[in-house]
Amino acid sequence: MNIMLFHSTYGLRPAVRAAADRLREAGHEVWTPDLFEGRTFDDVEEARDFKDEIGKDELLKRAVLASAPYSERGLVYAGFSLGAALAQTLALGDEKARGLLLLHGTSDIAENASAEDLPVQLHVAEPDPFETDDWLSAWYLRMRKTGADVEIYRYAGAGHLYTDPDLPDYDAEAAESTWRTALGFLDSL
Repeated sequence: MNIMLFHSTYGLRPAVRAAADRLREAGHEVWTPDLFEGRTFDDVEEARDFKDEIGKDELLKRAVLASAPYSERGLVYAGFSLGAALAQTLALGDEKARGLLLLHGTSDIAENASAEDLPVQLHVAEPDPFETDDWLSAWYLRMRKTGADVEIYRYAGAGHLYTDPDLPDYDAEAAESTWRTALGFLDSL
């Protein structure tokens, strides 16, 4: 598979590069665009401030420009938290998208969005302060309405970005389970 993997609000950290390497070792071609142009963060507040400074529209533009040269190949869009939100937006706007792998995040879905038979897999903590139960229920129903084939995996007791070993949210068991399931998902596409 050809995978476009977007980083979280923390930037293109070692955990994102390690995830890309893991996907490559499984036989996938992976791109990890740096939407923050080299900036990374350890503090979530600083990261959010920087993200807000760039702005949602500019981040989406950067994601589109990074993906455009490869979209004809039929991409699987993937991302961590903020990157998952961007991946979702791009996948729902790309008729050639082969799949959508969301780690730790989702985004709003336009009323007229269509993703007939798009395979979607979401991995999220339970509970997650950014992905509440009510939000996820509504998101699932809206995503199904687009025609997407959706799977949701929840990880009890894990922190929001539980796959990043350098953050306090890290949960080794949940992270390993996520990657095992995600690799199976990608192999099925």
